[in-house]
Amino acid sequence: MNKISIPQGTRDFVNETIYKRDFIFKTIKRSFELHGFEPLETPAMENLETLMGKYGDEGDQLIFKILNNGLDNPTKREKAKTDFEQILAGKNSAGITERALRYDLTIPFARFVAMNYGQLNFPFKRYQMQPVWRADRPQRGRYREFYQCDADIVGSTSLLNEVELMEVYTEVFQNLKVNVEICVNHRKLLSALANHCNLSNQLQDITMSIDKLDKIGLEKVMDSLRNKQIPEENLKLIEKFLTIEGSNSEKLKQLENLLGSGEDGKKALDDLNNLLAMLPSSTPIKIDPSLARGLNYYTGAIFEVKALDVNIGSIGGGGRYDNLTGLFGVPHVPGIGISFGVDRIFDVMESLSLFPDEMKKGVQVLFFHTGDAECKSILPTMQWLRQADISCELYHEKAKFDKQFKYAEKKHIPFIAIMGSKEIEESSCVIKHLASGKQESVLQKEIMNFFKQHITA
Repeated sequence: MNKISIPQGTRDFVNETIYKRDFIFKTIKRSFELHGFEPLETPAMENLETLMGKYGDEGDQLIFKILNNGLDNPTKREKAKTDFEQILAGKNSAGITERALRYDLTIPFARFVAMNYGQLNFPFKRYQMQPVWRADRPQRGRYREFYQCDADIVGSTSLLNEVELMEVYTEVFQNLKVNVEICVNHRKLLSALANHCNLSNQLQDITMSIDKLDKIGLEKVMDSLRNKQIPEENLKLIEKFLTIEGSNSEKLKQLENLLGSGEDGKKALDDLNNLLAMLPSSTPIKIDPSLARGLNYYTGAIFEVKALDVNIGSIGGGGRYDNLTGLFGVPHVPGIGISFGVDRIFDVMESLSLFPDEMKKGVQVLFFHTGDAECKSILPTMQWLRQADISCELYHEKAKFDKQFKYAEKKHIPFIAIMGSKEIEESSCVIKHLASGKQESVLQKEIMNFFKQHITA
């Protein structure tokens, strides 16, 4: 018999994990809605043509494609042999696959805006909290199925949008008690770098190589650029760009001296200087010239959030994309968005024990099964408690108290309640707190008040 398993890079979530993840979701959602973002959901799968070509060559290879149905038909199966040869050659074939699981939430959002452009009120602010799928190599903090929580603003070029999204990041991570730094760069700085080296036609090659800096280190990045036939004198300039250090203002000054003469460089430095000037001094922002974010669609400021106390990679990221809907035939719609990586945030909080005890939920009271006749009095009492948001459960059958106690302990239920024939006759209930061992008799009419005083919502 084959060993039972789940697909690599996916996970089952037990109740305690779900409660903790829900705590993160609620914290992020609250901040989104406080800033005026409204919810949106899009399908798990998109037409393949919607996704392909939007993430660069490497991103395209990580898209999970869905096989067309009906390939068991003999005629289609024969045709599929030729189509599969195209797939193996790195091409796509509509005969094999026309749909794919979404790679991120940004491209589906751009598709939604393009489809509904005439009905939307701009600037349009939406948030989206759904799973995405990537055929990546699984490792710590990197999964093939994971949640993203995105907030985007389209229809405005105002730098106030960048400021607001940085405030959202700051609020959320303060509320989660995760110490972070928000790394910021500008895609036009990278364009200025490529232009300065007379390599504007290799901008994507340069950004893709730089984007791997955290993973492979500076030396291997330079080797990668060298393999792309970039001249040695240009490599020295790129290395100088990537190794700029100092305070934010010092970095911006060095960048101005290095790349501030061209149009792209001036625009990028103006944006970054103005962004720093508008943000509160408490914002944990860091100018990082090495930040590239290899996705093709970014055009302005780009962001990446890193946890300071755990080495796990980025736990959030985003940037400005001023023509993303142009990919779908609706040009000149400016936009900007950020994303939270919930799964990595969970891993950070778990490793640092940051989840508050009071957020743990589950059954709060177990009523012992003391007999079929007694259950007729217990069930209305439980319904009364549930209406007051006190979760309770009745043991499923009459059994020895020792067995029912063990059930409560294994489920981490804090209180047990006993209403036998004697208690029902006296209109009372015996309540025991398992952690302390304290037990007391409470009048049935006072049960609700008792639990409201002793159970933290």
